[in-house]
Amino acid sequence: MLNSDAPVKFGIKCAQVLVTGGTGFIGQLLVRALIADGHKVIVLTRNPKRTATFFHHSVVCVDDMSELPTSAVIDVVINLAGARILGWRWSEARQAVLRASRITLTESIVAWIAQAQHKPRLFLSASAIGYYGIQKQGDDSELTEESHSQSIFMATLCRDWENSAQAATRHGVNVATMRFGLVLGKQGALPMLLLPIKLGLGGTLGSGKQWISWIHVQDLLRAIAHLWRLHLNNTPPQLLFHTYNFTAPEALRQLDFSRVAAKVLHRPCFFPTPAWPMRLFLGHQADLLLEGQRVAPVKLLESGFEFLYPNTESALRSLV
Repeated sequence: MLNSDAPVKFGIKCAQVLVTGGTGFIGQLLVRALIADGHKVIVLTRNPKRTATFFHHSVVCVDDMSELPTSAVIDVVINLAGARILGWRWSEARQAVLRASRITLTESIVAWIAQAQHKPRLFLSASAIGYYGIQKQGDDSELTEESHSQSIFMATLCRDWENSAQAATRHGVNVATMRFGLVLGKQGALPMLLLPIKLGLGGTLGSGKQWISWIHVQDLLRAIAHLWRLHLNNTPPQLLFHTYNFTAPEALRQLDFSRVAAKVLHRPCFFPTPAWPMRLFLGHQADLLLEGQRVAPVKLLESGFEFLYPNTESALRSLV
């Protein structure tokens, strides 16, 4: 039986790891898990002094890839950087910020890899299930890693992000992209999602029929470690580009998610929120909340990964 309190184990040997997005919700937990497992961490950050203090000077901090000499030995790159998606409307200026924080930054990492004397053995790069676009109501089919992308902004952003990471394979680096679903943790989006339920205002959002594909943050960290062991300790004979959906086996509709959360919090769940105010306020961005996707973690399961939190109720009870 899996132990939820067990530390995350990445690999037997001490590795030097470059992490981007290390001060974000997921990045903080990842950096601490890497340090606890005995690895040396370099964090690419816009504020090196503050980040070094944040991690009690247990990491090396750089604010640009040019600060890393080409003779530096980096065994693994874990790329989590990216400006926040939800919030500001997707104006042309905001779209440029989102692309630069993901694609341009990833391109700078690959450019460094191209010049590096010692190539990383593994490049793990974040993406999102927004890659698949939106799933219209009435479509209950499961999206897998083989499903097609769409032409809307969120999908093209993820697709270009993945393509920029894939370029590292030209330099002999094994690359895996991780398409994150909604990440449930004590930070991130969950507190915002639970607030109306805590206030007794939980219920249907729009139609309530849109799918929510999620993953517990602890399973996300364990899945990163799983890919590390899978591709670093047992490198395939040929270099490939791999893609994995980071979602729990149980996807559920928005109203069902709210009902489970209300049950866990011992709160009512009957208050409807219409779609039009969200579309008025967020524009096309509202599709992320009102349309949704039913995404299955086919390749993670096929590779032998076991989820600590495969269903929503167990995940929420561990967090609230």
